[in-house]
Amino acid sequence: MAMRGRWLWALAAAGLAVGLLVQAQTAADAVREGIDLCLRAVIPSLFPFFAVSSLLVSLGAADGAGRVLARPFRRLFRCGGAGCAALLLGLILLGILLVYLGRKGVLEPLVMIPMGLGMAAVNAGVLIFPGGMHGNLFLDPMVSETDQLMNILQIDFLQPVYTFMFSNGLIACLIFMGIGTMLDINFLLAKPLQSMFLALCAELGTFAVVPIAFAMGLSPNDSASIAMVGGADGPMVLFASLNLSKSIFVPITVVAYLYLGLTYGGYPYLVRAMVPKRLRAIKMQPPKKAPKQYSAATKISLAVVMCVILCLLFPVAAPLFFSLFIGIVIKESGLKHVCDFISGPMLYGSTFFLGILLGILCDAHTLLDPTVLKLLVLGILALLISGIGGILGGYAMYFLKRGNFNPVIGIAAVSCVPTTAKVAQKIVSHDNPTSFVLADALGANITGVITSAIIAAIYVTVVPLL
Repeated sequence: MAMRGRWLWALAAAGLAVGLLVQAQTAADAVREGIDLCLRAVIPSLFPFFAVSSLLVSLGAADGAGRVLARPFRRLFRCGGAGCAALLLGLILLGILLVYLGRKGVLEPLVMIPMGLGMAAVNAGVLIFPGGMHGNLFLDPMVSETDQLMNILQIDFLQPVYTFMFSNGLIACLIFMGIGTMLDINFLLAKPLQSMFLALCAELGTFAVVPIAFAMGLSPNDSASIAMVGGADGPMVLFASLNLSKSIFVPITVVAYLYLGLTYGGYPYLVRAMVPKRLRAIKMQPPKKAPKQYSAATKISLAVVMCVILCLLFPVAAPLFFSLFIGIVIKESGLKHVCDFISGPMLYGSTFFLGILLGILCDAHTLLDPTVLKLLVLGILALLISGIGGILGGYAMYFLKRGNFNPVIGIAAVSCVPTTAKVAQKIVSHDNPTSFVLADALGANITGVITSAIIAAIYVTVVPLL
């Protein structure tokens, strides 16, 4: 058995070496860009934190904090004072790092800036209440008794937002409604089969991670919840985990949004590793017949029919489908003021408060759960496999269309609207400024949103019955 393991490692190393030799230029470009990113963003952002940490250690402040906090922190977090002081300091610094990377545009600023500051604030503002209980004045996600909840609603200033918008999935539905007003299903109707095929390929991680998570010891419900990260759609992850994994929906949602912020910066490296430059630079020939432009009445009819059918098939996920399709219908109905409100103040306000709540929920007590490590691994694995599946779908379309298709479009089917579509166009434009793939990318992107919603509905309906 040991000899077989060594042979497998040797074969894997040999395969990696061959791959690097075959794609030498791609590998070199990826290494160069990675080093450039470290020099421009990661190292400058970490340097002041290293300096502050070294200063605190050299002045003896860390040891002093450890002695003072030893007894209460050992009771609260089951670790020594110095260890917990280091943990809290690490989470505070991680929050500041997220703010920095959001400000620089490396991560999604609308989510990461409030999330990072919330993470730093909640770990800095730990209170020790009478009786040795710990907490903060932001919110308490674990409260369940009605009388206690009514008291906390009058004390913790974010508790009303959490209780009445986050824990019941309302904020996910509001964001989904805003996404609906941003979708133009004309791109989907132009090439429905192509878009649907790419979207299904890009859900590979959503399916593949379920058995992997189950093999790692998670329950079927928890496995399905973390697998939804592969759909790269935050509201879907929140909705699925609220219905399937009430006990760990907080860390699942935090992990999901932490990773979704990386899609803009991480997926280009995956695309360049899997698609050579000559294929990334493909300029697709336009069809002989111009794409048909569908009327608003046709789009509204399609949205209404799809909404009714999906709500009929998956009544548990009916609020999610209704939110998406009402956004589409309002946009196509010409209700400009309502559409502007939903796509502007409501969408951005909901996303902003979602970022704040996710940061506040990143306290040390929540993240010390050993399950979080598994979720971190499975979340990134789901996104990686989905990205690979989307690119493989792009290759399949490339061969089916005899070379008149850019495989990069496949990454846009991972439904992080409209981020992955922008990523696809940006990569293609870098290698061939005359190539325009955004229309096809948006078609796959929009279909990916609907596909992710359907899969979430299937999981929420079927998995509890297993």
